[in-house]
Amino acid sequence: MTTGLKKAASIARRALTPGKPHHAQWLITRKCNYKCVGCNVWKEQDEKELSTDEIKKGLDVLEKMGIIELVISGGNPLLRKDIGEIIEYASERFVTTVYDNGSMAAKKVDVLKKADFAAISIDSLDEKKNDSIKDVQGAWKNAMNAVDILQKEGVKVSVTPTISQKNLYEIVDITNYFTNRGIPVWFCLYSYDNCVDSDQLFRIGKANDEFIITDKKAMVNLCNQLIEMEKKNKKILMTKKLFEVIRSLFEEEKRTWKCQALNYFLVIDHLGRISGCHNQNFVGSIFDLPTKWKSEEFKKFRQTYHNCTQCNYLCYVAYSVYGGPSGHLSLAKSQWKNAKLLLK
Repeated sequence: MTTGLKKAASIARRALTPGKPHHAQWLITRKCNYKCVGCNVWKEQDEKELSTDEIKKGLDVLEKMGIIELVISGGNPLLRKDIGEIIEYASERFVTTVYDNGSMAAKKVDVLKKADFAAISIDSLDEKKNDSIKDVQGAWKNAMNAVDILQKEGVKVSVTPTISQKNLYEIVDITNYFTNRGIPVWFCLYSYDNCVDSDQLFRIGKANDEFIITDKKAMVNLCNQLIEMEKKNKKILMTKKLFEVIRSLFEEEKRTWKCQALNYFLVIDHLGRISGCHNQNFVGSIFDLPTKWKSEEFKKFRQTYHNCTQCNYLCYVAYSVYGGPSGHLSLAKSQWKNAKLLLK
């Protein structure tokens, strides 16, 4: 049996196991080389982080816990010198996505070939606007060049624009531009940390009035457009159900989901601390996860998350809306159809 088939068989077994988390985001470093104006990460950089061996041990824990999908992020994870070794180890066990702000990917082609997806952040087709959002001159050229090189080299690259008031009216154009070139698009939705917990795990979203979506009618119309586009365009890596949930949020100010943090998904920071989401304080170490998962302590944390209404981070929304193995497999049909799951 090939490595890819072994991986697929293992993932299938995990997917059919109830009571387990299936999605994890590991923010493996706080180091970042950009200064995005809607982000806090670059302001609070930390030289401390887990060693390569510690991360591998953590990945072993995640595999035993039933994780199917792993997102490797930061900071910029490609800044780690051992990122190739980490990606290779992770990709043998999970459907693995690696995020980059567009600055490093072109230099790390061989490394990213080991992942199922490389996700590049591009927020506008307008060079000046994109550079102003990233607060780095040349960011747009770097990202566009990275996408081009990765695609030519056979890396499964996707683009992840963050929808905000800043680019709301060009999201359809961005989507068409990349998907017409065979490049999948997964959307993020601008959200900022509401300080749910003053000791939150990892500060990410920064409040910025320029990004907060004020034209709710336009956002509703965008959701309707994307729903119709997704029917024909299989390079859009989001489902009708997710677009409908976001539409309800802006049209009726109604949250039609309950957060399933620490139930179906979890977050790990650069020190190996875990939480249901980055907005909340850490609840333990990744190495304690097997013993704590079914504890009364974790049950109480899950209820806290379940009642939380403080964020609209699409990754958390997606894995809350699509709860359980069957839901995750439904979401996976949209996401994995472009991955190299069985080809490695």
